[in-house]
Amino acid sequence: MEDNNILIKGNNISGLKWLLDNGYKGKIDLVYIDPPFATGGTFSKDKNGRVATISKSSDSILAYSDTLQGKDYINYLKERVLLIRELLSDKGSFYLHIDYKIGHYVKVMLDEVFGIDNFRNDITRIKCNPKNFERIGYGNIKDMILFYTKGKRPIWHNPTFPCTKEEIERLYTKIDSNGRRYTTVPIHAPGETKNGESNKPFRGIYPPKGRHWRCSVEELEELDRQGLIEWSSKGNPRKINYADDHMTKKAQDIWEFKDPSYPIYPTEKNLDLLKFIIEASSDEDSIVMDCFCGSGTTMVVASICNRRWIGIDKSEVAIETVKNRFNTDNSLFKEKPYTYMEL
Repeated sequence: MEDNNILIKGNNISGLKWLLDNGYKGKIDLVYIDPPFATGGTFSKDKNGRVATISKSSDSILAYSDTLQGKDYINYLKERVLLIRELLSDKGSFYLHIDYKIGHYVKVMLDEVFGIDNFRNDITRIKCNPKNFERIGYGNIKDMILFYTKGKRPIWHNPTFPCTKEEIERLYTKIDSNGRRYTTVPIHAPGETKNGESNKPFRGIYPPKGRHWRCSVEELEELDRQGLIEWSSKGNPRKINYADDHMTKKAQDIWEFKDPSYPIYPTEKNLDLLKFIIEASSDEDSIVMDCFCGSGTTMVVASICNRRWIGIDKSEVAIETVKNRFNTDNSLFKEKPYTYMEL
C-alpha cells in the first residue's frame, strides 16, 4: 500500500487518522488543500455535468455544502491541520488555498499550529478577469494561498516565471554587435573589506570607498577574458548580463493562474497552479496529499510530475470525478496505479 497512490472516500478526519495509524506519520512532503471557503453556499452538478454555484436546476446533485462559518469554521480547519502537520515530513510544506474574507483569521490559526517562524508567504492568486458588478467596494479578482513549512529546511526548487517579451525589452536595453540584448550591472556591492580577497585591485582599480568586489579578482579576470566585462569610456567596469541567459524571473507572491471557464467540478483549480506548487515544494517520488481533493487536480498533476499522491474526499461527486479523470487517461497511472478505499 505504501508504494501506491491512495484515493480515500470518507470524512477527511477519518482518512488522516487512518494514514497516521498506517505508517504515514512524517512521510508526506507536500500538502495542498482547497477547503470550503466559509461562503455559506452549496455547490452542485446537474445530470449533464454542468457546475452550478448559485442558480441550479431541479435535477442537480449536491457536490458539497459550505455552511460552516466564523469560529466553527476555524475550529473545523484546525482539527484537520493539526493532523496534517503530524503527517508532514520534516522537509514538508503546507499550502492552504482560501478566500480573502476568512483568510486572515485562518492565518492566525496556522501561525499557532506551525509557528509564525515557519510562515513563508501570503500569496495573492489572480483567479479571474475583472467584473463590473455594481457594489460598494472594489471588484474581487483574487484569493489567497497561505504557505507554511514544517521546519527550517524544506524541499525548495526556487520556482521562476518566464519573462515576457516586453520585460526583456525593458530590462535589456543594449544590443551588442551580434544582435544579442544585454544590460550591465555593477561588479561591486555595499560593505568594505580591509584585507580580504574582495578588496584587492582588479586591473589596477580598487572598489569604490565603502564597497567591495562581488566576487574574487580571479573571477573578475576570468569574466573579462570571456568578454563579460564592459568598460565605460571613463574606465569603469560593469558585468554584462545577456537576456538569453536570463529568460526567467524569480517568482514573487502575486500569481496569475485563472480557473477553468468550464469546470468539471465546483471550484476546480488551474492545472498549472498545482504544477507550479508541486514542482517547487516536492521531489520526484515525494508523497503529495490533498485531503479536500474535489476534482482531483492535485492528484492528476502529481502523477504527471512523477510524485506519489493521496487524495481524500467525502463527496460522491468528487470521488467519481477523480475516478473518471484517471480512467479516461491511463497515462496518468504511469507505473503506480491507485488503491481505492472507503472509510
